[in-house]
Formats: sequence, structure tokens, C-alpha cells
Amino acid sequence: MNIKGKLYEIFPTKQVTGTFQKREFIVEYSDNPKYPQYLKFDLAQDNCVLIDQFKKGDILDISFDLTGRPWTNPKGETTYFNSLRVWKIERAEDSNHGKEVGDFIPPEVDDFQTPF
Repeated sequence: MNIKGKLYEIFPTKQVTGTFQKREFIVEYSDNPKYPQYLKFDLAQDNCVLIDQFKKGDILDISFDLTGRPWTNPKGETTYFNSLRVWKIERAEDSNHGKEVGDFIPPEVDDFQTPF
């Protein structure tokens, strides 16, 4: 899966067990700018360093796997967990190419075509 969003927060790497480490970060996803969503992604093992080259406010293009698993507690109750496990992060290219949102760009019209 893939998503673009603004880097909102980065957390330090946590050593979960003697052989497993993970790092979390938050991305502001604004499919609808009136209602931004704050999504928590995680990096594991050697991928924990992927976020180091970015800073808060950067627009990122994130490739990740959506994973889920059940966990049954000692009382026999089952809970389900979801993870957004990142495997690639890139700086998103600016789709506006330096133009302000809302700038009108007239279409190029060929002199030999009618605009209808």
C-alpha cells in the first residue's frame, strides 16, 4: 500500500526484546483537509533508520504493509491488533511544481483546432 502525508511526529527507537526493535512516527493524512487524520506507522529492525533523513513538516510518500493479528489474553478474551509496517519512505514530489493552489493555468490551444 502507499500513502502521501505530512510528517507530524517522530518517536525514538524502542528495544522491544533483546533481538527486536521498532520505531513509530505519525503522519498527518489530509484526504479531506477539513478532517485530517493522524496515522501511526511503525518501522522494524534495520528499517528504524529510514525516518532519520526527514523532519517534521516534510511531505512523504510512504510504502507499507497493513498487517493484523489476534491476541488472546490469559482470561481467554481475544483482541485484534493492526499495524502499518513501513518498508520504504521517500520525499513526495510537489505535484504543484511551485504553483500556488488555485492558480489558473490556461490550456494550450492549437491554432488549427477549435476549442469546442
